[in-house]
Amino acid sequence: MGPAPVSVEHTTLNPDAVYLSWEVDGKFFGDGREVALLEYIYARPDLEQLRGDPEKVLQAIDDFARSVRGLINVGLMKGAIVCDIITKHKPAVVLELGGYIGYSAIMFGNAMKKAGGKQYYSVEKSPLFAAVSTSLIDLAGLRDTVRVVVGTGAEGTQRLYDEGLISQADMVFFDHHKPAYTDDLKLCERLGVVGPGTLIVADNMVVPGNPRYLEWVRSSVEKKREMDKGAEGKGNPNLQYRNRSISSWEPSGQEDAMEITECYGIEA
Repeated sequence: MGPAPVSVEHTTLNPDAVYLSWEVDGKFFGDGREVALLEYIYARPDLEQLRGDPEKVLQAIDDFARSVRGLINVGLMKGAIVCDIITKHKPAVVLELGGYIGYSAIMFGNAMKKAGGKQYYSVEKSPLFAAVSTSLIDLAGLRDTVRVVVGTGAEGTQRLYDEGLISQADMVFFDHHKPAYTDDLKLCERLGVVGPGTLIVADNMVVPGNPRYLEWVRSSVEKKREMDKGAEGKGNPNLQYRNRSISSWEPSGQEDAMEITECYGIEA
């Protein structure tokens, strides 16, 4: 039996949500803009009004990205899609791979908290970005809800599992190193972090695209078993997935898409 058809949904571009260009002198991040963001926010005259208010902190980040320097955040347009998913799915535990400066952790961690959730884990490879993220999460009043873990996606996931902090996540958000998506999903499958009931949201299916990841999550159990034979990093091909694609927009104004994958069972 082949995989179920993938439903496709589309959203409309909101010009007011578009940032300045990401690319500056050939760089998209890591050129000092992340520290400049932190200095910008803590120098704002309305800083005290930002404290404990996740939405105002997000607005301040957006202000910087629209007036000073573009940031590689998930942005308002795609962010709204994920918040709607969280509101409906009501995850108690969320694992995010790729935290950057904390924009998605603040937005989604706040949505999870409002939906009755307990803990949001944000894994970020860069210690500098993780420090910026931690500071902004604290400013937003989410210190007790969102925890930042320094490491690659695989390192962070393994550490959280080994420390007994995550057994199975209710939702996983992939927004880190694109070639690592598939291997990190397979690690989550092996550990049981992804299992029946887990919802997986993967960003950047168009910009830059991730055909290897899409092939895995959209394939039938039978095909995944064949794909996993001889693979160095094995997953759990017996997990049954249902997928939908939502076409949306980067804050740069480029069209992109997110893959929403629901694990609904295990085939014997």
